[in-house]
Amino acid sequence: MTATIEHKDAPATTDEIMTVVAARELPDGVVCFVGIGMPSTAANLARHLHAPNAVLIYESGTIGAKPTRPPLSIGDGELADTADCVVSVPEIFAYWLQAGRVDVGFLGAAQLDRFGNINTTVVGDYEHPKVRLPGAGGAPEIAASAKQTFIMLRQNTRAFVEQLDFRTSVGHAEGGASRTGLGMRGAGPTVVITDIGVMRPDQDSGEFVLTQLHPGRTVEEAVAATGWPLRIAEALGQTAPPTHDELTALRALTGAE
Repeated sequence: MTATIEHKDAPATTDEIMTVVAARELPDGVVCFVGIGMPSTAANLARHLHAPNAVLIYESGTIGAKPTRPPLSIGDGELADTADCVVSVPEIFAYWLQAGRVDVGFLGAAQLDRFGNINTTVVGDYEHPKVRLPGAGGAPEIAASAKQTFIMLRQNTRAFVEQLDFRTSVGHAEGGASRTGLGMRGAGPTVVITDIGVMRPDQDSGEFVLTQLHPGRTVEEAVAATGWPLRIAEALGQTAPPTHDELTALRALTGAE
């Protein structure tokens, strides 16, 4: 199903709604380690709208990048051209991430389980995969060391699975206190934003619960698009539709005006 929200120029697509909702999660002044793709678009939209002092870090070593368009990769010259400075990759990980200087890691995924563990490595058996994905990159370290992690991906049963084909990055591990038991200092994933709604982890179990639906979407859709028995919050919220300013800024950023 493709939900749309009326805008005086053109209706918002499901991806635009998801990106706007994700951008709203990012506060001003935050230090954010950004993944390429929709997380990068959402982080830069937040910087344009309400978080001008957000410091965006990319794995290639750019600090304070301010791209005028979504970068194609971590090696996109637009990131270096607009950054406050560029440092070595070891410095990004050792001095910034692993030293606890990153507030939010903003990641995408190919698969996600109920505890926010993600797979970006293979679909199918590791030795004989159906699909070999781009791989881990810095995601395992981001998931382990950022103070919290945001995850964005489209919701369907291929992506939201009962069992990952490969655990690339740890979320809340097996649930409960198991993440802490692994020695990971960060809080782990605190929000999952999809094209259907928003999920947040149960405080005790770490299992992700549907807490918010986007306009035009239903609980039945969310349940059908999830590969495990999805829990629904008692006080299920409703996403505020994208505003004219949010859509205008997003379309200017992506060149979709």
